[in-house]
Amino acid sequence: MPTVTSVNVNGLRAAAKKGFVEWLAETSADVVCLQEVRAEPPQLTEDVREPAGWHALFAPAAAKGRAGVALFSRREPERTQIGFGSAEFDASGRYAEIDLPGVTVASLYLPSGEVGTERQDEKLRFMDEFLPYLEQLKKRAAADGREVVVCGDWNIAHQEADLKNWRANRKSSGFLPEERAWLTRVFEETGYVDVVRAQHPDQEGPYSWWSYRGRAFDNDAGWRIDYHVATEGLAGRAVKAWVERAATHAERWSDHAPVTVVYGA
Repeated sequence: MPTVTSVNVNGLRAAAKKGFVEWLAETSADVVCLQEVRAEPPQLTEDVREPAGWHALFAPAAAKGRAGVALFSRREPERTQIGFGSAEFDASGRYAEIDLPGVTVASLYLPSGEVGTERQDEKLRFMDEFLPYLEQLKKRAAADGREVVVCGDWNIAHQEADLKNWRANRKSSGFLPEERAWLTRVFEETGYVDVVRAQHPDQEGPYSWWSYRGRAFDNDAGWRIDYHVATEGLAGRAVKAWVERAATHAERWSDHAPVTVVYGA
């Protein structure tokens, strides 16, 4: 089974200029899931659009400069898919998946939302549509003898241990009771596993996103909103999970850090 990394790049063109290209050249991952690409392939330089040794699948948003997900895999996928059968969201650059031997790997960028605005309504509509798809995906994979991992920026901190300043954010998008309850349903009703939390059951964090405002990164005042959500069989084969946190603020190429899991045989 592969080593999989997920990272919200906060604009791939900007990240490429700040260190993403060098990171990709050095990573030991077999699959890299990207979110918030915010570019169409022709807008990317060749070393990002077609990096040597990788097969790339891009799912840009119809709205230019917004969202966008991608997957880079060292093996050529057996099947690719953009979107999850949603009339509203399939062209919004929110979801793509690839089939590799024995496993389906997906990249998800769930809407971020903003309390009291249409953006929050959009987020809730996405969640309502996406949960049944997760159930279908798991059943389909089980029938084919496959495992599944949906990696990405889920834009929800599930528990108090998943964000530093949880008390101040109880009415903030990303930590609302209804959002957290929905994520509980993903884990408890559909039977997916939060792989990083399973590997770090008693730890605060490890956080994967820090605001650029103030000294959030230096103080590790972060949120854990980037997940590997896997079927039980694959989650049980995870041997190591960690956040590739930059050594210093200046070395960051995104406001998120890569989240990497090694899945054993």
